[in-house]
Amino acid sequence: MSKKKILLNAFNMNCIGHINHGLWTHPRDTSTRYNTLEYWTELAQLLERGLFDGLFIADIVGVYDVYQQSIDVPLKESIQLPVNDPLLLVSAMAAVTKNLGFGLTANLTYEPPYLFARRMSTLDHLTRGRVGWNIVTGYLDSAAKAMGLTEQVEHDRRYDQADEYLEVLYKLWEGSWENDAVLNDPAQRIYAQPDKVHKVQHAGEFYQVEGYHLCEPSPQRTPVLFQAGSSDRGLTFAGRHAECVFISGQTKAATKVQVDRVRASAAAAGRNPDDIKLFMGLNVIVAPTEAEALAKREQYLTYASAEAGVAHFASSTGIDFAEYELDEPIQYVKSNAIQSATKVLQNNDWTRRKLLEQHALGGRYITVVGSPEQVADELESWIEQTGLDGFNLTRIVTPESYADFIDLVIPELQRRGAYKTAYDTGSLRQKLFVEGDAHLPERHTGATYRPNA
Repeated sequence: MSKKKILLNAFNMNCIGHINHGLWTHPRDTSTRYNTLEYWTELAQLLERGLFDGLFIADIVGVYDVYQQSIDVPLKESIQLPVNDPLLLVSAMAAVTKNLGFGLTANLTYEPPYLFARRMSTLDHLTRGRVGWNIVTGYLDSAAKAMGLTEQVEHDRRYDQADEYLEVLYKLWEGSWENDAVLNDPAQRIYAQPDKVHKVQHAGEFYQVEGYHLCEPSPQRTPVLFQAGSSDRGLTFAGRHAECVFISGQTKAATKVQVDRVRASAAAAGRNPDDIKLFMGLNVIVAPTEAEALAKREQYLTYASAEAGVAHFASSTGIDFAEYELDEPIQYVKSNAIQSATKVLQNNDWTRRKLLEQHALGGRYITVVGSPEQVADELESWIEQTGLDGFNLTRIVTPESYADFIDLVIPELQRRGAYKTAYDTGSLRQKLFVEGDAHLPERHTGATYRPNA
C-alpha cells in the first residue's frame, strides 16, 4: 500500500508580524517588504518549486487592543498591524505560477454575500480554479466597532449568520448559471442563453437577495472551503460546509481527539469522514545537522518577542494578561473570542510567566527542530498518530523558513514516498481530493442548490 502523502500549505499573512512575533528584526528577515508585489511573487515561485499545495493567507479586520488596553505593543512589534487585504495579492501570484493554490481568509460578517461571490468567482477564473476561501466570522470587538457595531456578535449567533451566508453563496455560485449557459456563439450573436441563467431569490433572517450571479461559471464554481473552529457550534458548521479544516494542536493525543471530532461532524452531516482534509499549524527549524538546527533556534530566540506573542494571544482570548503579576493565576473568562484559545485557560493554572515561556519564539505553535531526517520523522509521526492530512507551515524568518524546508525536508519526505514529486493536474479541489472533480461533490450541501438538484 502506498504511503499517505503529506499535504502542505505555507501559512502567511499580508503583514509583517504574523505568528512568530519579533522575528521581523532578524537581519535575514524580509517581511517588511510585505507591501511590494515582488515579495509575494517571489514567495509564490519559491513555494511552487517546493510543490506546496497552497499558500494559506490569514487575515483580521480590526486590531489587537486587549493587552494593556492599547495598541502600543502591536504597533511597536507590528503584530498583524499594519495588515493589508489578502485577496488583492492573488492575481500577481497566479500570473507567475501554474499550480500553487491560494487559501484566502475573508470575514463574512462585514461583506454582503452578493459582492463577495463575484470577487471569489473572479479570482477562480483568473487562477483557473486555484482558490479556496477560509471562512471566518471574526472575533475582535475592535473590528465590530470599526464596522459600526457596538460589540462582537455572540459566538454561536455568528455561525447562524454564516450558515445563511453560505446558503446565499451556494445559490449564486451553484444555482444561478447552468453548466451550459455560456454558448459563446458569435454567428448566432448569443454569448449566454437566457433560459439557462436564473435569478436568485433569497429571503432569510440575515440576508435579502434578489439578483443574478454576475459571473459565468468559474472552473470550481464554489472555491475550496476552508474553516477553523473547534467549538461545538464550529464543528457543526464544519461538518456541513468545510472541505479543509485548520486546527491548532499542542499534543498528538489532543490533536487526534480534534481530528476525530471533525471527521465525526462530517459523517453526522451525511458526508464521508474523509471529505475533510485536516491541517495543523507548525513551526519547523531545520538545518543539515541537529546541532546546526539547535544553534539556529537559539539565534532565532534572541530576536523573538515573547511579550508580543502574549499580546496577540490576549486578543485571541479576550483577557488582558498585562493586568496579572508574573506568577498570579490567570482567571478564565468566557468571551466571544476564539473558543479554543480560551479553553486552554479553563483550569486557571496559567500565569503570565508560563505564557511568556510558551511564547518564547513569539508564538505558541508546536516547533519541530532538527536535521532533515529528524523533521521528516516527526512530521510522519504526527500524521500517523493523529490522522492529520497535512500542515500549515509558518514562517519564522521569511523567506528563510520556507526555503530551508523546501531544500532540506522536501527531498527527504520524497525519498520516503511521503510527499509528491510532481503536481497533479486540475483545480485546487482536484489536487487535494482523489475524486477528480473540480466542483463540490454531490453529497456536499452546496450541491443541493444546483438547478434540478
